[in-house]
Amino acid sequence: MATKILIPTPLRTYTGKLESVTVEGNTVGELLQKLTATYVPLKRHLYDDTGSLRNFVNVYVNDEDIRYLQKEQTRVSEKDTVSIIPSIAGGRSI
Repeated sequence: MATKILIPTPLRTYTGKLESVTVEGNTVGELLQKLTATYVPLKRHLYDDTGSLRNFVNVYVNDEDIRYLQKEQTRVSEKDTVSIIPSIAGGRSI
């Protein structure tokens, strides 16, 4: 089944500037693995050297954070939307 993945603006450089892609898979982990196999440069921005999702990468299925579901084993359907939300830090104090 194909599920839509929303690509955040900072990562669109690695997906040919696509705002979203549709990927086949049954779990979030399968979707992300296939996404990064298609868009190889994206992988280093989502995963660390051990193959784990980076701490600053938040993934949601619809409006639910997968950390509070079954993490990468969270099941998805074609009706779901997966969002990748990188944490953004910086700025200056006032």
